[in-house]
Amino acid sequence: MSGADVLTFGCRLNLHESEAIAAQTRHLDDVVIVNTCAVTASAERQARQAVRRAHRERPDARIVVTGCAAQVAPEKWLALPGVSRIVGNVEKTKAAIWKADALDAPPRPVPDIMTAPVPATPVVEAGGHVRALLQVQQGCDHRCTFCIIPFGRGPSRSVGVADVVGRARVLVEAGHREIVLTGVDIASWGQDLDGRPTLGVLCRAVLDGVPDLARLRLSSLDPAAFDEELWRVLAEEPRFAPHLHLSLQAANDLVLKRMKRRHSRAQAGALIERARSLRPELGVGADLIAGFPTETDEQAQDTLDFVRDHRIAYLHVFPYSERPGTPAARMPAVPNALRQQRAAALREAGLANRTLFWQGLVDQGLIGETLDVLMEGPERGHSAQFAAIRLTGTRAQRGERLIVRAVALDPDAVVARMT
Repeated sequence: MSGADVLTFGCRLNLHESEAIAAQTRHLDDVVIVNTCAVTASAERQARQAVRRAHRERPDARIVVTGCAAQVAPEKWLALPGVSRIVGNVEKTKAAIWKADALDAPPRPVPDIMTAPVPATPVVEAGGHVRALLQVQQGCDHRCTFCIIPFGRGPSRSVGVADVVGRARVLVEAGHREIVLTGVDIASWGQDLDGRPTLGVLCRAVLDGVPDLARLRLSSLDPAAFDEELWRVLAEEPRFAPHLHLSLQAANDLVLKRMKRRHSRAQAGALIERARSLRPELGVGADLIAGFPTETDEQAQDTLDFVRDHRIAYLHVFPYSERPGTPAARMPAVPNALRQQRAAALREAGLANRTLFWQGLVDQGLIGETLDVLMEGPERGHSAQFAAIRLTGTRAQRGERLIVRAVALDPDAVVARMT
């Protein structure tokens, strides 16, 4: 058997969970599993198209739909031609649900995500990858007005420190050099555990408990919950990547208030500059929504100016997408064409910032500064700042850690040589 075909849409956590599903369904044949996303209407549309395409091209295959969109509206997905079963987020990484006899049984209701705990995804050794995702948290207790994800993921639940450290050891022993801590809202990690430990405490525990780990990185982080221990880790731990990706969404205070975000424009800016003062080599990224309801041209310009002023180099930009049942969907809408224009302007600014950031690495290389790079292939890798690196003059082994000097700039990478 070749195993089930797993099609994934959405975030890093979904990708991580799909790796676990694939590992648990190697015994299945002629099964297509579609792991959906509910963040945007576009993500849902792409998943529906994948279901229809699978049914058209493989009419005898069993199609199973899971993920956030299926959790939120299971009846809608079960009605699609060819879909035989819906598996909720509560169950999708449990091995028992993927046994052949379980799939052959009559479909059963999707468990209530708000009352049933969602287990942390089993450790998955991502064969062939230098970087591994490690889930430390699930769900979200906040209610941003644009977001439907809490209804797909449920309340926030944390994986304990000892379990996280143990899972990290397993990944490093399997050959992974870098670990990315991920979850739905990792800034809330620990708030449901005894003693309410913070994310900084967890990062310190992983670095201390797994000395052979070359690099620890965080996935997208809420700017409102940067704790003091995390600041110390950033300042003191060279293995903690100098790279922050912030769940910013906007940089106008009235828009942020209408989004029900927990940070202000000033707080986000101060966070970025404090981080740069501790690690001047820092790479900064952000998630942004363009064209949120009621957003004026001036408010959109505030966000664009913030991106430029704070030199945010890695942007994930989403034109606002109405999500049924959310408060924002009832607010006065910005025309779709204007959302797209604002998104394009943000992406253009981000690309310009990335070019400037990478050129700065080259300029530093010309005066002898070096980069710490984990190689993902003979010529390609990423620096600690998350700059894409193309190695020239030699070839490397996958997983090799190199100290290199940036010498030139390609459109999609920094060109570097061995020191």
